[in-house]
Amino acid sequence: MITFDNVAYSYGGGELLTGVSLDIAPGSFHFLTGPSGAGKTTFLRLCYAALQPTAGEVRLFDRPAQELGRDGIAAIRQRIGVVHQDCRFLDHLSVADNVALPLTVAGRDGPAARRDLDDLLGWVGLSKRADARPPELSGGERQRAALARAVIVSPDAILADEPTGNVDWEMSQRLLQLLVEFNRMGRAVIVATHDLGLVRVAKKQVPARVLRIANRQVTAAGADL
Repeated sequence: MITFDNVAYSYGGGELLTGVSLDIAPGSFHFLTGPSGAGKTTFLRLCYAALQPTAGEVRLFDRPAQELGRDGIAAIRQRIGVVHQDCRFLDHLSVADNVALPLTVAGRDGPAARRDLDDLLGWVGLSKRADARPPELSGGERQRAALARAVIVSPDAILADEPTGNVDWEMSQRLLQLLVEFNRMGRAVIVATHDLGLVRVAKKQVPARVLRIANRQVTAAGADL
């Protein structure tokens, strides 16, 4: 699904990642850990072609990312849901309409999809905020909305960059459960996190693997890549 072959990425004249080779298989669940600034966000951005490697090759659904044009990248983005740390929205639209945007773009915003939207907003605890505008949301509410938006079209993979960073432990576990259920449907999940407690909870439910970024390398903690 997502394959790194001896990938390196340089930024600002220095190498941030080097010699990264691994495969993210369909239905796998990975946590991405490491200190701030180690390259977790960069790794995720390479996974959905927001960045291109400076050496080596990234393949997305058997297609070299370096050979994807604008249309090819747009097609890939329909298959990979992303939860960004900054959680950007269209401020003139309601929370519900922001979450539903991927459905609209895909031409799948019929009555059945709207019912799924209502269920999803309930799952992430935003039913009562469906008509609110993004500037009215707290940081935690924005993260929950971003996760809902990322999974609304049931993509083949979801990449989440610190999705529980601004929510309490109870909501963290609820959002984790959504990702676990998504994974049980056969989708791949990669979660960048500093929360090792979340990792331990997840490993009791799914065979999650932990990848650690340190010293420009990506290594497996306790399991082979």
